[in-house]
Amino acid sequence: MPTRRLRPALALLGAVATAATLALGPASPATADTRQPAPARQSTTAHGLASLTDLFAQRLLLADKVAAAKYGTDTPIDDPAREAQILSDVRARATGLGLDPDGVTAVFRDQIEANKLVQRGLHARWDANPGERPTERPDLAKEVRPALDRITTGLLAALRETERARAVPSCGPRLATAAGWSAYTHRLDALHLEGLARALPSVCAGSR
Repeated sequence: MPTRRLRPALALLGAVATAATLALGPASPATADTRQPAPARQSTTAHGLASLTDLFAQRLLLADKVAAAKYGTDTPIDDPAREAQILSDVRARATGLGLDPDGVTAVFRDQIEANKLVQRGLHARWDANPGERPTERPDLAKEVRPALDRITTGLLAALRETERARAVPSCGPRLATAAGWSAYTHRLDALHLEGLARALPSVCAGSR
């Protein structure tokens, strides 16, 4: 039974999937290295929330590299110490930016869970289809985490810029529009669409 906080995300997943399917048609599995963004167009109905959902999508695409770095090793997908470090850092930075630290922490916790959802899905896919397994192992410390850190900085700025838009009752529909557009521009497949939905529950202030 979905928790109360996750129900809005499940509803948004339907909206995101519909928008992406209409724009792209059925999506086939792809990796972060092969997906290319579609030509950018201005979305007039997302009211700035696409600045967040675009970064969510970018973070999810990096999950492919995280999954490839861990696949076939003894490095677990769940890393409680690293996750706690990330959440502690964003809480402190949120306070410095004048943002609600609890709200920001909730948003980033959802990003972590979304990332792990994609990692688990990719590992299961690669177990079932050896021909799709990655042929290179990205360097987590030198390649992946610096990129994630840049996205974290961008997300904090976007959360500050969208603070008012996230507090109004229309945030949910606007977020669905923005997420659908981001799914389209980043050509997310079904697994990454599921991850995008998992990234959304805490964005709108009224959903927390």
